[in-house]
Amino acid sequence: MQVVHSTKPVVPRDRLLRLPECEALTGCKKSTIYKLMKEGKFPRCVRITARMAAWPESAVLNWVQERIAGVEVKA
Repeated sequence: MQVVHSTKPVVPRDRLLRLPECEALTGCKKSTIYKLMKEGKFPRCVRITARMAAWPESAVLNWVQERIAGVEVKA
């Protein structure tokens, strides 16, 4: 029996977030998310079907962490 190994690189596990989850993670509403996406300031969505889009969770979480890191604490 011969074992065939895949030549694809191993990709870290990620999942796709639909809009309600994306809104919950970011605190932004749909219109803001799409506006920021259009301006290139938010991760692009992935087209799943002609009428369905989602965002890679890792990209959204990275975006949130960048916002947190950029916040200045005012005393």
